[in-house]
Amino acid sequence: MGRALEVTDASFADQVLAAEGPVLVDFWAPWCGPCQLVSPIVEALAEELGGRLAVVRLDIDQNGVTTGRYGIFSIPTLVLFNDGREVERVIGFRRKAEIAARLSRHLPKA
Repeated sequence: MGRALEVTDASFADQVLAAEGPVLVDFWAPWCGPCQLVSPIVEALAEELGGRLAVVRLDIDQNGVTTGRYGIFSIPTLVLFNDGREVERVIGFRRKAEIAARLSRHLPKA
């Protein structure tokens, strides 16, 4: 499994909202320093939790419709969706253990 997939305004509904099971969305931008720090954490979580959730990334500069729809004003922002609705939001840089703990309460048991 592993590797976060890129999503866009056009693919967001199919890849995230219509997905079966939880999907973690990493809202980021290439120029964002803290996003570069969170990126390897997101990739590690994609690898480690790949059987329990999908992980996708959305470049906010290229996908303003989705960014605006979900009120993303600060990046990095991680949003966990389950059955098409937001269930958790992590804003700013956080350590892997904190992100994993916040996500795990919404994931199916391994």
